[in-house]
Amino acid sequence: MITHGAPGDTFWDLVRKGAEDAAKKDNLELRYSNDPQAPNQANLVQSAIDSQVDGIALTMPNADALGPVAKRAADSGIPTVALNAGMDEYRDYDVSAFFGQEEKIAGEQAGKRLAEENAGHVLCVIHEQGNSSQESRCAGIKEGLGGGELDILYVNGQDLTAAQATMQAKLAQDTSIDWIMGLQAPVAMRAIDAVTAAGTNTKIATFDTNAELVDAIRTQKIVWAVDQQPYLQGYLAIDSLWLAKRNGGVMGGNRPVYTGPSFIDAGNVSNIADAAQKGLR
Repeated sequence: MITHGAPGDTFWDLVRKGAEDAAKKDNLELRYSNDPQAPNQANLVQSAIDSQVDGIALTMPNADALGPVAKRAADSGIPTVALNAGMDEYRDYDVSAFFGQEEKIAGEQAGKRLAEENAGHVLCVIHEQGNSSQESRCAGIKEGLGGGELDILYVNGQDLTAAQATMQAKLAQDTSIDWIMGLQAPVAMRAIDAVTAAGTNTKIATFDTNAELVDAIRTQKIVWAVDQQPYLQGYLAIDSLWLAKRNGGVMGGNRPVYTGPSFIDAGNVSNIADAAQKGLR
């Protein structure tokens, strides 16, 4: 499994936990590697091909950079599936399956919910510039929001202190922002401190969770989160490779297998709190 996960991004801990549990169940050796830079990630995929592994699961946040090497894997006879990022492009490179959510649709659902909650001015915080999935989320939010205003703010997701400072400065500059929409849990958690420091009443929602964020929803510091079940993405990706190697089966019939979106809020957060503490949500 080769992902674009950045160091310290807890989302990928959940993906990896799902992959490890599937590998344990299937009696497989799992080799996990990651790099947030697309060329480096492509090199990791090529190394897996050169090692003649029995299957490859990869993310495709930049299809132009990752697609050709994914196709090389498939063309060489290695069962190859994608997860999390690249839903719109994976079939173009002969990748046999995809596990995740349609980011534009997830964004639209989030935007509609924001509209229902009378959001007037939303700040969509992108933490990985150049990641097409994150751009799609913000574009979807804008469509779902309808008449509301949306600004995009780019921060460095690998420097959370700087990300917090950037959000705080934006809030101080424009006091009309009434919602922050994060695209990952660690940034959303730093948004809590940014709002406090800026002295505004800005509400916070986000995509994706970790145990800390689930607790923040429970204590109402964050209103809700869009969940795409990263544990399930990792689990299904590895399990599908085992099935492909064992009997040639293709999970999903070469169509995406959706793991989201769904919403976690005060009404259902208690149902997943235990799973979150175990690293499953």
